[in-house]
Amino acid sequence: MTRPENFEFQEWWNKQRERNHDLLLEPSPDNPNFLTVEITSPTSDQTVEKGRARSARQLSWVCLLRFQQIFSSLAYLTNGVVSLFRIANRRIFSHHSSSSSSSSSSSSRLYRAIKAFLILVLILLSLELVAYFKGWHFRPPAVGSEEVLGMVGFVYAKWLEIRSNYLAPPLQSLTNVCIVLFLIQSVDRIALMLGCFWIKFRRLKPAMPLDEKPNAVAEDYPMVLVQIPMCNEREVYHQSIAAVCIQDWPRERMLVQVLDDSDELDVQLLIKAEVQKWQQRGVRILYRHRLIRTGYKAGNLKSAMSCDYVKDYEFVAIFDADFQPGPDFLKKTIPYFKGNDELALVQTRWAFVNKDENLLTRLQNINLSFHFEVEQQVNGMFINFFGFNGTAGVWRIKALEDCGGWLERTTVEDMDIAVRAHLCGWKFIYLNDVKCLCELPESYEAYKKQQHRWHSGPMQLLRLCFVDILRSKVSLAKKANLIFLFFLLRKLVLPFYSFTLFCIILPLTMFLPEAQLPAWVVCYVPGIMSILNILPAPRSIPFIVPYLLFENTMSVTKFNAMISGLFRFGSSYEWIVTKKLGRSSETDLVAFEKESDPLMETASFHRSSSDSGLEELNKLEISKKTGKTRRNRLYRKELTLAFILLTASVRSLLSAQGIHFYFLLFQGITFLVVGLDLIGEQVS
Repeated sequence: MTRPENFEFQEWWNKQRERNHDLLLEPSPDNPNFLTVEITSPTSDQTVEKGRARSARQLSWVCLLRFQQIFSSLAYLTNGVVSLFRIANRRIFSHHSSSSSSSSSSSSRLYRAIKAFLILVLILLSLELVAYFKGWHFRPPAVGSEEVLGMVGFVYAKWLEIRSNYLAPPLQSLTNVCIVLFLIQSVDRIALMLGCFWIKFRRLKPAMPLDEKPNAVAEDYPMVLVQIPMCNEREVYHQSIAAVCIQDWPRERMLVQVLDDSDELDVQLLIKAEVQKWQQRGVRILYRHRLIRTGYKAGNLKSAMSCDYVKDYEFVAIFDADFQPGPDFLKKTIPYFKGNDELALVQTRWAFVNKDENLLTRLQNINLSFHFEVEQQVNGMFINFFGFNGTAGVWRIKALEDCGGWLERTTVEDMDIAVRAHLCGWKFIYLNDVKCLCELPESYEAYKKQQHRWHSGPMQLLRLCFVDILRSKVSLAKKANLIFLFFLLRKLVLPFYSFTLFCIILPLTMFLPEAQLPAWVVCYVPGIMSILNILPAPRSIPFIVPYLLFENTMSVTKFNAMISGLFRFGSSYEWIVTKKLGRSSETDLVAFEKESDPLMETASFHRSSSDSGLEELNKLEISKKTGKTRRNRLYRKELTLAFILLTASVRSLLSAQGIHFYFLLFQGITFLVVGLDLIGEQVS
């Protein structure tokens, strides 16, 4: 639908121009020209005037000096711009070469498409600027008109005809499809929030069986296997091992497996020393290292479960290397299995020790608070199914064996085993009031790699288990929930419409105004959804605008990951360990040392373990000092999209579209900040 022409501004401008023209060129005694100022000076002495006068040679030297200064300034600015682009290219090239394994064909193709899109919008903006200054913005030229348009006018008139008849209709159809998907996803988000409000209002919680034996002896406790998979976790390995070893559980009824896949020899030695320290304290703990690291985390867990002594244990608790369960973790989770033979998994909530470290961690805290408080709790309460988070959970070993155990076919082995257990009829419980401390990635590079793995894996899994879902014996409602809600809507539709609608369609509608994107889609509905997302983390309400903009910025990473997982590109099968900084390890070591004092058997053990702990800390400090110096990276897709959105904001300014202009401007600035790696941990 073509927008109606508006001639009010042109008529007002013509009247003002005629009035000013009369005032300037036709002064009269009745209407004097106040813009003309006549300055007179008294007659001065000729000798004074001669002294003040400058010779022609002096004036020429002054002019040459001014020109030299101007050219020097221009040369300096040009030099700075060229140097900036060289540094940018060097940073981008170094990032590309250092992570060549992760640069898949989907990523390079997406970048080439975005770069071509940038060239297109720059050409269109140049054409629109020429048309604006020629007045065609108010009176568009037509190809069949009798006016003499010239070459540029003919091209612009032809462009108006092509975009109105051929380009705008399909773009409007794609816009309508994305709006429908956006509204469906918003309805799903509102339904989850209503379920959460109902749980809070009715104070619903999973029922724990009553303890019939308050003074139970050690033999009354079930056998529990605790696994800590890790790989090159130099900064955080001691905090997870220490937190697990001080569990309030009979020592003879618990075995700890430290599953080390590290390929750095010094890290292996540090972890071995930590394990030996706790072995001296009487803790039943084993160190396992695989020579061939196949299958990443899934292969590590699968190898550990193949040990002969595993058959003596009933439950297995899993913690990643940066997780710190409380001493009463097992006592708060294991009792839910009693008398509930259909229960396979008890999942607990994550709590973050560094959520206030920087803006990036604050925004992650908003997302994960909604995930645990709303998504996991509602799904666990009403349908007894949710995706296993990979850590801070307790599994029934019989359920793991019943659904086939750990498989290495995807990078989301936790979601894979949860889906297969659900299809076998097992039930899950989520405990929102049991929290396990962990660490958020503080750099954008680490967060981006983590999100790529989290969004490519579900698409791999959907391709692999789609037929199994259809053939399973679960009810039709559970099949529909798995396919349409769990996979399609929340894992595929969300990144698709978010990237397409706000990064592609919105800039295009600025250059193809015949296709319209309503303001309520751009501003109002996303604002309401952001408010709902931020409610589980009320302290983060001041960050609602950065959260909305950052989520749209992350859509390019999530969209790329979704495409690579769906079409089996190389990077979808790559596992990169999320970098941790060990923010709480130094302080927690002291606390863990105090907690573990009752475990001491003799004073000699205490002294030797303390010495080994000091040696490990010294080695850790030395390794931190001698580590490689990192630099902030430049992310080319984010930078290219920043220029696209800023270019579109200039075009929207010409059309006086207020909401669209401000959204494009701030979204473009956000892409620029992220592309320059100015969010999160800052390095030299």
